[in-house]
Amino acid sequence: VQLQASGGGLVQAGGSLRLSCAASGRTFSSDAMGWFRQAPGKEREIVAAVSWNGRTTYYADSVKGRFTISRDNAKNTVYLQMNSLKPEDTAVYYCAATTGSSYITVDPSRYDYWGQGTQVTVSS
Repeated sequence: VQLQASGGGLVQAGGSLRLSCAASGRTFSSDAMGWFRQAPGKEREIVAAVSWNGRTTYYADSVKGRFTISRDNAKNTVYLQMNSLKPEDTAVYYCAATTGSSYITVDPSRYDYWGQGTQVTVSS
């Protein structure tokens, strides 16, 4: 089972990026998925999570109104659209998937599979 994250990069403040996370080896169409991030010297934190059918979402307060999580179960892929990026959004972003949990969870210990991370750098 593999989660392949992509779409990170260097962007100026106010810009946008779209992260993708494609799963292979197993379908996660019945499982919640999420995006986390970790900045240097800081703990990993949840950014957003989405239920199995995409109808329920969760956002950290710091990204509400700027980021949108979505999923395409036919493609076994979850996305994170990031708009109005700020320098404090700079971090390595990780996608993650639960197993056996259809509804969203913000607890990283509930996620069983993790992608390799993609760097997002926002310059001021």
